[in-house]
This record gives sequence, structure tokens and C-alpha cells, in this order.
Amino acid sequence: MSRYWSAVVHGLTPYVPGEQPRLPNLVKLNTNENPYGPSPRVLEALRGEVADSLRLYPDPTSQRLVQAVAARHGVVSSQVFVGNGSDEVLAHTFQALLHHDQPVLFPDVTYSFYPVYCRLYGIAYREIPLTDSLEIDVDDYLQTSNGGIVFPNPNAPTGRLLGLSDIERLLQGNTASVVVIDEAYVDFGGTSAVSLVLSYPQLLVTHTLSKSRSLAGLRVGYAIGHPDLIEALIRVKDSFNSYPMDRFAQAGAVAALEDQDHFEAACRKVIHSRERLVAGLEALSFEVLPSAANFVFVRHPRWEGAELTARLRERGIIVRHFCNPARIVPFMRITVGTDEHCDALLGALRGIVLDAGVTSSATP
Repeated sequence: MSRYWSAVVHGLTPYVPGEQPRLPNLVKLNTNENPYGPSPRVLEALRGEVADSLRLYPDPTSQRLVQAVAARHGVVSSQVFVGNGSDEVLAHTFQALLHHDQPVLFPDVTYSFYPVYCRLYGIAYREIPLTDSLEIDVDDYLQTSNGGIVFPNPNAPTGRLLGLSDIERLLQGNTASVVVIDEAYVDFGGTSAVSLVLSYPQLLVTHTLSKSRSLAGLRVGYAIGHPDLIEALIRVKDSFNSYPMDRFAQAGAVAALEDQDHFEAACRKVIHSRERLVAGLEALSFEVLPSAANFVFVRHPRWEGAELTARLRERGIIVRHFCNPARIVPFMRITVGTDEHCDALLGALRGIVLDAGVTSSATP
């Protein structure tokens, strides 16, 4: 802490990213990375950028990428904004569209970057409690005035999905402020709300290529919405950094978006492994929340989440545990890995719970 810090910095509690350890033979199931690599076309596109072109600035408008996103979702280029990961897209969204006199609304159990953005930009916010079953209830958001609404769908870290009919009911009842649907995980079991953008000018849908496209290392995200919303994001971006998307990110993202077959095959494999993992966890008496994401949110009736997380780590398996808010402390969030990864996890958990006298002869 320094006397040279601004008042804003003094008041910040930064977001804590998932651990990225570099340990041998590690089963890493803590940050929701895709266990399968990106399309081979991505690697080919990246190699194509290693040339004299690196001495030049990248396209500040990322036009090829914008057009690829538009083609993927059946919209026009003026409805697309791209950025350096969906975190940057969301940060610009908070500053450009959610900074109003009324508080922004989001769930009390959700992506923990949302309150960080609010504190960074001086935005008032109100956390809306999930239901007892950790679901979003649209009615809770329609009972109060607000400066905007934002939540992931599927929600994180719970994995629960809100149906399109509920999202449309929310949009119909909330026309005075922007509604942001963060669809980082929608490709693993949900239906995108992009289809509603043409009907609701207050809707902004954000996506990332980190999860279903296996490009967490390139940092590419985008938003789709009414051209007026997109213009606001571009104005903020160009007041901050005109070149957030480097040549590698743009080229790799275009290639990933164009290889639909690879994308669909990878998603199918993750969904299959998730179903298999859920069955194995339930056989060990875990409560598993319904998930439409590439992770599951689980708890055991006889074990605290922190203790299980620590014991798994001793066995070379890393999952994610959250200390706040209090009602999710018993849970662990487990990324869906390959079947081999999931078997290693289940084997370790079977040994832990059997040591405690909890017996199960079922296998995944």
C-alpha cells in the first residue's frame, strides 16, 4: 500500500484467477479449459502470421474476425464487437452500458469479476440471491429498478441454465436498461440468446473462444447486440486501446470459427464426458447440480469442499473451491476433462470417501 495510490486503487479487491500450476503429471480440473486442442486450422493460421507482417500493427477494427463472428451467428457486422477475451468485452460493457444512477443487478453466486468491475468503475450494484436450489428466478429481477442486469447463462460456478423463454420474459419486463447475457459456456448444453437480439435492442450477448473453441491462450471474446450498443463499446475501446487484438488472436479466432466440424465434435466429447462424470459422482453420493457447462458443481454430505479439494491436491488433482459466499463453501467446481482425467478424479474421490467409511461399489 502506498500514499501514491489513487482512492480507486485503495478500494479495489481484485479478481482472483484460477491457479495455473506447472507440476508434472497434474490433472488440472480447476479453470474450465477445454481438454481438447483447437482446430488444426488454428495452428496453420498462426504459422502464417509468423512473417514480416509482425512489424505492422494489426487491423484495429479486426474486420475479418468481426465478419467471421457475424457469419457464425447470422447477424451483420455492425452488431458485433470483438475484444481481448470476453473479460475485456465485459469490462467495456460495464463502463459503456451499465454505469447509471441505479444499481446493476446480478446474482449473489455468479462470476466474481462482476463486482470487481463495479468497484473499478464506481458502479453501484445489488446482488440478487439465487433460489435455495441455486437457480436464477427472473421474477426477482423484475421487482426493482436497475441500471442494468448481467449474468452468465449457464451460470458460473453453478452450471445451471436459464431457458430462452425465461430470458425473453426478463427482456419483456426490463426495457429501460441493458440486459447482458454472458454465454461463456452456452455451447456445452444451452441455446444462445443471440436469436433474440433483433427483437430486443437492450440485449447484449457475450461469448468467449476460450472454452468451446479451445483458445484460452489467445484471449478472444466478442459481443453481439444492437448497433447502438456496439457503437458504445467501440467508443470505449478506442478511448482505451485501439489495438487490443493482435495478429495471432485475429487469425486464430477466424480459423477456429470457420471449422464448425471440429467445434461440434469437441463439444460432443465434453458433453459425453460430463454425463459420465456426473454418473460416477452420484454413485459416490455426491450431490451434483444440473449442468449445461463444461464443469459440474458438487458437494458431498460428509465432506467439506475445502477438505476434499486439499485431499485431491495431495493426489495431484486440482479442482476449484470458493470461500465466498458462505452457502457455496461446501461445494467444489470440477472442470470436465477427458475420460482419462475424469477416471483419475473419480478414483481419487472413491479412495477418499471409502477411507471415511462411505461405501459404493458403482463404477462410472
